[in-house]
Amino acid sequence: MENIRFVAVDEAYKRTPVEAVPPARATSEYYGCNVFNRKAMRKYLSSETRQRVYESIEEGVTLDRYVAEQVAAGMKRWAMDLGATHYTHWFQPLTGGTAEKHDSFAEPYGKGESLEEFTGKLLCQQEPDASSFPSGGLRNTFEARGYTAWDPSSPSFVIGDCLCIPTVFISYTGEALDYKAPLLRSKLAVSRAAENVLTLFGIKGDRVQSYLGWEQEYFLVDSALYAQRPDLILAERTLIGHNSAKNQQLEDHYFGTIQGRVLEFMKDLEFECYKLSIPIKTRHNEVAPNQFEIAPVYEEANLAIDHNLILMTIMRKVADKHGFKVLFHEKPFAGVNGSGKHCNWSLGTESGIGLMSPGKTDMDNLRFLTFMANTLKAVYDNNALLKASVLTATNAHRLGANEAPPAIISSFLGAQVTEAFEEMIESHDMVKIDGKRGYSSGIPQIPELLIDNTDRNRTSPFAFTGNRFEFRAVGSSANCSKAITVLNTIMADQLNRYKEAVDRRVAEGEDLEQALIDETRETIIACRKVCFDGNGYSAEWREEAAVRGLDREVSPPRAYDNFTSESTVALFSRTKVMNETELAARAEIDWEIYSKKIEIEARILADLTENHILPVAIRYQSVLLDNVTKMKDIFGVNEYRKMAEGELSTIKEIALHVSDARSMAIEMERMADAALESPTERDKALLFCDEVAPRLESLRKHIDALEMIVDDQMWPLPKYRELLFIR
Repeated sequence: MENIRFVAVDEAYKRTPVEAVPPARATSEYYGCNVFNRKAMRKYLSSETRQRVYESIEEGVTLDRYVAEQVAAGMKRWAMDLGATHYTHWFQPLTGGTAEKHDSFAEPYGKGESLEEFTGKLLCQQEPDASSFPSGGLRNTFEARGYTAWDPSSPSFVIGDCLCIPTVFISYTGEALDYKAPLLRSKLAVSRAAENVLTLFGIKGDRVQSYLGWEQEYFLVDSALYAQRPDLILAERTLIGHNSAKNQQLEDHYFGTIQGRVLEFMKDLEFECYKLSIPIKTRHNEVAPNQFEIAPVYEEANLAIDHNLILMTIMRKVADKHGFKVLFHEKPFAGVNGSGKHCNWSLGTESGIGLMSPGKTDMDNLRFLTFMANTLKAVYDNNALLKASVLTATNAHRLGANEAPPAIISSFLGAQVTEAFEEMIESHDMVKIDGKRGYSSGIPQIPELLIDNTDRNRTSPFAFTGNRFEFRAVGSSANCSKAITVLNTIMADQLNRYKEAVDRRVAEGEDLEQALIDETRETIIACRKVCFDGNGYSAEWREEAAVRGLDREVSPPRAYDNFTSESTVALFSRTKVMNETELAARAEIDWEIYSKKIEIEARILADLTENHILPVAIRYQSVLLDNVTKMKDIFGVNEYRKMAEGELSTIKEIALHVSDARSMAIEMERMADAALESPTERDKALLFCDEVAPRLESLRKHIDALEMIVDDQMWPLPKYRELLFIR
């Protein structure tokens, strides 16, 4: 008999209206058509206004009210030509997602008439209710005022009938209430610091940018099956579920042929992304069944992060059209790989100099080693803070498992860069670095391969991959502003320290070139302990990391203490990225969000246990008891005992699991209630971490055991073998 859950999926998919992807045509014909980019500006803005906007984007020049009025008028005409009827200030509150409040262009006029209005004031500033977003104490309920302010460096765009204007979100008293404002400050800090260091190499007036290329991993599940799983709906992960007999063991899903329904989803998604100038480049199957990855061309960090958040919104909408639900949770299924959002981060100049790329001359290579050494020193000095920026209730399930980087921040360099640093330490002189080398495969038809100057190490949280660092520890559901803000800030501070040290050496009479070599050598010596090219999954590495003094904390609530440490406050104050109040607020919010997520999961699992699983297990137990009783009546006492031995054992096993599961669910809810009475958010988070979270896993073991005992036709929820394989 065909499982009824599969039938439900098939029928639901047949009923799902899927809009056809437009006929194949050149991407260039529609790329960026829904973005107020330079092409749109040339059509809707005067040359003088355009020039002022370009200056604002490229040089940070503040736009005056007159120019804002001109931009607003042109932007309104452009948006209305695309069918927009509303506008919104699109921002990134500390919830981790995005926020928008739509206002109509329509404005009552005269007697029963209306006209479309959108002024420079409405473009530049609005006032959402700041008390209704997480603020960590920055705003109280009776202190509702907060402001969104236009970010000209990220272009406005149209989705549906709404003009979306990227903005920062600031409190009435001036503190940042979002992720974008600190990110922009950190970009400015690292740019200035890097530009100052570049002057030591004779490079002046070449603006530095931080660049980001994210790799977004995600799962797809059938909408009909998703609708039957309360844990997926409310927690975005399966809180129960026995492993499927087949999952990822054969490693046949990774880079495999993309299934038809999924490919149609991907094509539709890419079409929507290209209209919004999101430069999607790569799509492929990931390791786990139903797991996939999408990645763009690298962009300036602020724009890249905006694009990632827009992408996540679009993915949910497109998935719905194709009968899917998209899961961004870092660990939606036990027993298979979780999902990350690998952040490939680098620094470069507007003229095209990659500061993390080897060059053609000795000075180019010294510059490369200088920025590499300073990056490693920044990571070494702040490894606990960097981990705190990515460690969440959801990502904690992934970090440290043998599928993702360990919860110990170290950096992989590869043999060539490591050898270059070793030579610098030994020789006290210039170091030569070879570029890519050729490699023959030994097959006449195959051309010579160009081998990169590093291998890859998937166990490294912060790996150098040739011209950038790949921060693999960032979670798939995260707003990567948080991690990139920390990276930019610690790098800015370290570069400032380096510049001061070189200046001191020169002031004391040392030759500039030798001062650069000596200070770079001292910098790399000071942080060698953070470099590790081995297996980050091994138990030996955990022991070695402790000896090296690297942070090994795995508890998110305790990791968040790093945001309020004396050294962190001093660091962010020196770089003018965040003040002590803003840092304390973020720690408070992280503790609060952690507690709420664990509490939600505990309530869901208790409900599933009491109202879904145990009644079914008891009903199946009753079926077995009824069968045993009938066997006794038919075969008599002496014969039935031997014949019913297996069923009697199963009945007993069910009874034990039911009893333990019920008592565990009751105790888990009791502990959750007790945690809520804690005097501080930190105390609350610690109780949820230490007392409630472990009970989720203990209770799950009993439910998963019952899943393998109870009749499949009676089990109330879709199983892993159904959820993990798209039909």
